[in-house]
Amino acid sequence: MLDRLEGKVAVVTGGAGGIGLAMGRAFAAQGMRVVLADVEEPALTKAAGEIGALGVLADVTSENSMRELADRVYEAHGAAHLLCNNAGIGPAAAPPMWEQETGDWRWGLDVNVLGILHGLRAFLPRMIASGEPGHVVNTASGNGGVAPIPSAAVYAVTKAAVVTLTECLYGQLGDTAIGASVLFPGPHMLRTGIFTAERNRPARYARTVPGPPARDADEVAEMLRAHGVDPRFTPVEEVADQVVEAVREDRFWILPDSDRTDAMIHARTESMRTRSTPTYLRGAS
Repeated sequence: MLDRLEGKVAVVTGGAGGIGLAMGRAFAAQGMRVVLADVEEPALTKAAGEIGALGVLADVTSENSMRELADRVYEAHGAAHLLCNNAGIGPAAAPPMWEQETGDWRWGLDVNVLGILHGLRAFLPRMIASGEPGHVVNTASGNGGVAPIPSAAVYAVTKAAVVTLTECLYGQLGDTAIGASVLFPGPHMLRTGIFTAERNRPARYARTVPGPPARDADEVAEMLRAHGVDPRFTPVEEVADQVVEAVREDRFWILPDSDRTDAMIHARTESMRTRSTPTYLRGAS
């Protein structure tokens, strides 16, 4: 159990902003030595300077890039105790899924799923071999992780995979000194850069036909209000505090209390238990 954080080393992918930077700040406040990794160099340089962290350019879709990140971490600090696989993207919702471009699917899978696997492959062997207590946090989402929003299929499918991946990881870590958690940021909307992730889409995942225009979190909120929904926001700092607490307590599910989430979990599990039609998905936006 990684219950003592002071002096330990934390690595956060997607660390240049949003939840990743908030986690970096929270870890630094606990006296940890923080490494932020991201693909956006200007934002990364600013974020690392702000919290006194080591900033490393790294692309989670590349296993070589993640191994180079691990080498930098061990060269600088000699250890890694907390690995937060937080980098994620969400192609704009574009139903139906059978018409969504393959580039969207490959991008989502490569970042949201294989990106985590690359992080595990780069860091876990050395973390386990050290014999020191450690922890892995993988960022999922209520969309997919609890139940999917059908119109956002790529994001939902990949985040559902993150939950199962982390469950398998927990089971396989067994008697090692490494714990695992799966993070469901929330329980409400968050002001993060994932809404405008298209700015970082590599050419190899390019669309053949332009997709819908990107909207930031506030623009999405305005769109929801126009449809009669009053969105609420969860501060990213609150999410980071949840992570710190869960790591210290060696808690697997970082799933904030929410009546809506609990209702969806109940509806989904009841549908499975009774082998009934998943009517809770019809009409979901």
